[in-house]
Amino acid sequence: MNKKLKPIPGFKSEAEEREFWQTHDSTEYIDWSKAKRGVSFPNLKLTTKPITIRLPAGLIDRVKIKAHKMDVPYQSLIKQFIFEGIAK
Repeated sequence: MNKKLKPIPGFKSEAEEREFWQTHDSTEYIDWSKAKRGVSFPNLKLTTKPITIRLPAGLIDRVKIKAHKMDVPYQSLIKQFIFEGIAK
C-alpha cells in the first residue's frame, strides 16, 4: 500500500501533542510498516506530577535518617518505597 501520508504538525507543548494524537489516527501520518523495534531513548525523562501527602513528622524524620544513611535524597527513597509497595 503506497498511501500518501499527512505531515505531522508542530506542537507548542506536550499537552497539545497528546491531545492531537488522542483525536487523530496515527496511520494517516506514520507508515508503521517501516517502524523499527528495539529503539531506546536513553535521555527520555519520565513525566512527573507533584502531589501533597500528609505524613506524621516522626515518620518523615525516620525516612530522612534512613535516606541519609543510604546517601540518597529522602523523597527519592519515598518514591522507591511506594514503587516497591505496589509492585508486590
